[in-house]
Amino acid sequence: MDTDAQISERDRSPDPEPGPEQRSRSSRFPWLTGGGPWRRTGLLAAACVTCVLLLSAFVVQPFLIPSTSMENTLKVGDRVLVNKLAYRFGDTPRRGDVVVFDGTGSFAEEYPPENPVTSLLRSAASAVGLAEPAEADYVKRVVGVGGDRVTCCDKRGRIKVNGQAVDEDYLYPGDAPSRVPFDVVVPEGKLWVMGDHRSASRDSRDRLGAPGGGFVPVEKVIGRADWIGWPLNRVRSLHRPDAFAQVPEPGGTPASGRRHG
Repeated sequence: MDTDAQISERDRSPDPEPGPEQRSRSSRFPWLTGGGPWRRTGLLAAACVTCVLLLSAFVVQPFLIPSTSMENTLKVGDRVLVNKLAYRFGDTPRRGDVVVFDGTGSFAEEYPPENPVTSLLRSAASAVGLAEPAEADYVKRVVGVGGDRVTCCDKRGRIKVNGQAVDEDYLYPGDAPSRVPFDVVVPEGKLWVMGDHRSASRDSRDRLGAPGGGFVPVEKVIGRADWIGWPLNRVRSLHRPDAFAQVPEPGGTPASGRRHG
């Protein structure tokens, strides 16, 4: 039997017909293999943008500081990284935390709906820190939590929480803790918040007579500002200060001075 001849006869075609399995593998995802390098580059860029937006939506979101209300801790143009997981697993905002929150219903009125395209573009830009946040989003420091009595001020001009005077060394140089006297008890599930630049901050003090009484619902907190990520000469972590370490809980037990960062 002339086996060489038979093999030669079978191999006349230089490119054998692909079988069904090979055809299905190559044609299953044509959008990945076709279109040339520009198409693949575009798909890769879209995948990267999607990952960034998902990360921003659920884990860490850059937040552009638009005002002077938190100076000198945060300055205009700083990009802070907001930890959205900080309070997702049983922890709650504590005195001294710098938080970003949705002030709708407490700090801001309901705004008319934006044009859908404008809203989408603004949301995408603010999600990566390239645009100012929504008008109803604020960044402030937590001074009182549910059950706390917060008063202004003692004989030395200091704010008191549950009867304990607080030395706020993070305040803007030369600023008084408050020029507006107040005496409030924070409802459970709410927060009393103030800016570090007290004379330039519109905060809980300014909304005592408004709906909500200036208190921010805990569920409206977007996350905790844990880092300054930009500009480079400002990069650092934000720690919970020791100012509130000796403040007793409403029942009389001293608060924990544990820091984060």
